[in-house]
Amino acid sequence: MNKNFYITTPIYYPSGKPHMGHAYSSIVADVFARFKRLEGYDVLFLTGTDEHGLKIQREAEKNKKPPKVFCDELSEKFKDLTKILNLSNDDFIRTTENRHYKSVKDIWDRLVKSGDIYLDKYSGWYSVSDEAYYDEDEIEENNGKKISKSSGSTVDWVEEESYFFKLSAWSKKLLNHYKDNKDFILPESRKNEVVKFVEKGLKDLSVSRTSFSWGIPVPKDKKHVIYVWLDALTNYISALNFPDTSSEKYKNFWPADIHIIGKDILRFHAIYWPAFLLAAKLPLPKKIFGHGWILSDDKKMSKSLGNILDPIEIINNYGIDQLRYYLIKEVSLGNDGNISMENLKNCINNDLANNYGNLCQRVFSFIKKNCSNKIPKAKKLQNVDLQLLNSLKNNVPNLIKLMNKQDLNEFIKLVVSYSFDANKYFNDHEPWSVKKKDPERMHTILFTISEQIKNISILLNSIIPISTGKVLETMNVKKEKILISEIDNLDCFDHDKKLKELDILFNKIEK
Repeated sequence: MNKNFYITTPIYYPSGKPHMGHAYSSIVADVFARFKRLEGYDVLFLTGTDEHGLKIQREAEKNKKPPKVFCDELSEKFKDLTKILNLSNDDFIRTTENRHYKSVKDIWDRLVKSGDIYLDKYSGWYSVSDEAYYDEDEIEENNGKKISKSSGSTVDWVEEESYFFKLSAWSKKLLNHYKDNKDFILPESRKNEVVKFVEKGLKDLSVSRTSFSWGIPVPKDKKHVIYVWLDALTNYISALNFPDTSSEKYKNFWPADIHIIGKDILRFHAIYWPAFLLAAKLPLPKKIFGHGWILSDDKKMSKSLGNILDPIEIINNYGIDQLRYYLIKEVSLGNDGNISMENLKNCINNDLANNYGNLCQRVFSFIKKNCSNKIPKAKKLQNVDLQLLNSLKNNVPNLIKLMNKQDLNEFIKLVVSYSFDANKYFNDHEPWSVKKKDPERMHTILFTISEQIKNISILLNSIIPISTGKVLETMNVKKEKILISEIDNLDCFDHDKKLKELDILFNKIEK
């Protein structure tokens, strides 16, 4: 069985400050990457920045800096974000790197060789902000300006010489691929959007510009630069040593298992990218998942509405695990997600502070006082103990399935229910009441609840890695034992070792 797994975020356009959408895409991808590692997979997790195009060139000119210097500064903010969000990415790619230049030029040469590139003149509506072309039926007039109906961005009429990619030639093959690969685009609603768009008929795509210079030059025609999306999308294979398709990295990890993207860039990933790959005679990614927008109090975040929630500010005030948990639990991955500070505080208090955090503190404090600060051995597990442990253990295959189906909401709901059950078990069996009359039973209760805390912590480790890492370290669970397979192992504890000190995991928020 192939135990390699390759996951990517979109590469972010670093023209502004990182926002909640960036944070959400990255955290979701990180959760999947971490969980696959818990399953024992060799994971490659990629993120990075998309640094070419007219928008960047204009911003650099505004700031009176060369584009590369400007990008170097901006890209650092996104590298910093990976640390702030506690991402476990294995690579951070920039489209200004030499490895990427080589990759894009090879893709271009392949498209030329296949006969899918030709020179003509382009005229049409173009959005600098979206780096996208729009048809007449995709734009409208607003306050005397032409704008994109979908993004609201201003579009301008552009006429210039351009190289074109024969996108129209690939409609049938794309539709066949969607039909034959049911999970290629998820969720289903996104796939339906894409299918309808392709069925209307695809037009050839302008893939070069002459109106600006900040980009990768077209091979053998330096007055043209390669269209930013053909450039940017290639990052997913640039990181795998492409064009060296014989390299171990490429052979082990391409095609990608899943691209995590926002729905606003679905067309580029689900139509352009597979068409480029088909023309270049390269394998297609296995899955593209387009998540929804993050809304603030039911409205799209915008400066004008004053409803922007800054992820870095929230992290500074409440903690990174708290934000990660809240976004994963409260936002349904395939839909637009509505978040608010009030709901965030409730989630931290109810699920983290009062439930999981309180359970760990109570149990470890009791063990410290009554068992010389060591997790005791179980003399004999009773049916009620096995019932608690088996309720989780027997559902592990289903939990893995939920994660692999990208059903994060159902996954976290189930895991949290085990935490509530563990609290109830601890309360119902009152080890403080049985310690004098039946110390062996007390030891069994404490072993059982410790085992369940270990299991819950392993399952939550991909979502709240810092907090669960502290809990597992407190229990002296070795790092190599933090695996899904160890959930069925009743011998993870060193009963001769004292528990380490555990500070309060989650501070309760006073409203």
